[in-house]
Amino acid sequence: MSAWPSTSPTDGALDGRPLQDRVVLVAGAGGGLGSAAAVAAAAAGATVVLMGRKPRRLDRVYAQVQAVGPEPLLYPLDLEGAGPDDYAELAQALQRELGRLDGLLVCAAHFPGLTPFELADPASFARAVHVTLTAPAWLAQACLPLLRQREDAAMVFAVDAPERVGQAYWGGYGVAQHGLRGLIASLHDELGRSPVRVSGLYPGPLRTALRARAYSVDQDPAAQGPEAAAAAAVTLLSSAGSAWRGQVLDASGMSPVE
Repeated sequence: MSAWPSTSPTDGALDGRPLQDRVVLVAGAGGGLGSAAAVAAAAAGATVVLMGRKPRRLDRVYAQVQAVGPEPLLYPLDLEGAGPDDYAELAQALQRELGRLDGLLVCAAHFPGLTPFELADPASFARAVHVTLTAPAWLAQACLPLLRQREDAAMVFAVDAPERVGQAYWGGYGVAQHGLRGLIASLHDELGRSPVRVSGLYPGPLRTALRARAYSVDQDPAAQGPEAAAAAAVTLLSSAGSAWRGQVLDASGMSPVE
């Protein structure tokens, strides 16, 4: 992990930035939504910990984040191969070096492409379920004790549209997306009286590499850049996110959805 910056209060606390002096961990920070959300969180005052599996991509995001906010941190980690001990080690590093964690944003997912179920590679199916659902659950479990120490903290999971990924050929990714919404509901019920808010973020159709595996450009005219979704992520990570506690915020319409 790179050198850790100070997170002591600064004059910026007075400028109204909603994430000022907060520490936010972004999982999947090298992807389209994750990188945009990391930059938006830094611009809103957060110290951002960038977690992803591709160091070169994280380096590029690091430069973008550093240009608009506090110095970020790099934590390369491949969710496919990481286990509970790896996430526990991450939480220990956050506690030791920064002393806090105020927000967790999970944008990581694995989608190999549309495939008939009977032709799907079993290992690929299992990989999609693990990276999209199991690994985020393990990460959330490891981070929860740190988040509980704050007076206001947030867990935010990026989710897809169930009516779309519940259709044919979406395989393990589609199954995992339904499970992710179940995880949000379960954690909200469990943590409803705690300082830790749990919510989902539906970014709407985005122009990302993941979506390109399902749609060609001419089939997907509604796809947009991740800027609106990134702004919605900042809202959910900030104290204003209490309005969406236990709900999924639709960034395309900025409204809660069931």
